[in-house]
Amino acid sequence: MELTTWHLEQTDRSRLVPAGPARLAVEVVRAEIPSPEFSRFLYTSVGGGYHWTDRLGWSRERWAEHLDRPQVETWVAWHRGTPAGYVELEGQADGVVEILYFGLLPYAVGAGVGGLLLSEGAARAWDMGERVAGREPTRRVWVHTCSMDGPYALANYRARGFTVFRAVVSERQEPGATPGPWPGAE
Repeated sequence: MELTTWHLEQTDRSRLVPAGPARLAVEVVRAEIPSPEFSRFLYTSVGGGYHWTDRLGWSRERWAEHLDRPQVETWVAWHRGTPAGYVELEGQADGVVEILYFGLLPYAVGAGVGGLLLSEGAARAWDMGERVAGREPTRRVWVHTCSMDGPYALANYRARGFTVFRAVVSERQEPGATPGPWPGAE
């Protein structure tokens, strides 16, 4: 199977194109308390249908170590008290912020929440230097997506003002069934 991975970036805050309102009323709020359980829930609930497997083997301690760093932020879209999606940011050296993970729970797909959440996530990446002590201002926000992600992922990034700076085509073994939102719970 051929897999394409696109690496996208914004190198100026003015490139961010906010989305219009979503059809679901959502509020995007930072998860300020590092919670391995909640972050793993978001990761598996969003990524289970898209073969997100790189963190499935993480222990609770590994999750806690990752999340308990000032340069990692999790922002959650809430609809009527229920998570609708999330974006995880990581501040890196030289004013760079990576969108590590971004996606929606299945019920929110197709309701305009993705554009709104990506707009908010990118805006929070751009102002991360104002929130994190000792952090320099953001000068670049980047993300990667691939042909196994949701069918609108690449278009959403482009619509928000991200541009492709690298595309990599590789061969990958056919992944088979996705792990689903409850890996190992059979």
